[in-house]
Amino acid sequence: MKSVDVEKLAILARIELTSKEKKRLQKEFEAVLNYVSILKKIDVGGVSDQEAGRTTESENIMREDADGNKPGEFSADLIREASSVEGGYIKVKHIL
Repeated sequence: MKSVDVEKLAILARIELTSKEKKRLQKEFEAVLNYVSILKKIDVGGVSDQEAGRTTESENIMREDADGNKPGEFSADLIREASSVEGGYIKVKHIL
């Protein structure tokens, strides 16, 4: 990758780069592109789509989706501990 390419990418990304950053990014892009060229050389002709998508033999183990607490079970405790309460709700700073 040429420094001109890095400059074009910076323009497209609307970022300003110092000459030091351009050199560093050029080296990093070259390393990534070299790695991709190595991956392109790998023969995957005998691998089916199903095999390619399988990474392990284990299955996704998830817990049963259920409510752990009754609605409102801890509301009174939370309201009591809040530093500012208004109308039965915890009052927080306006952020927008």
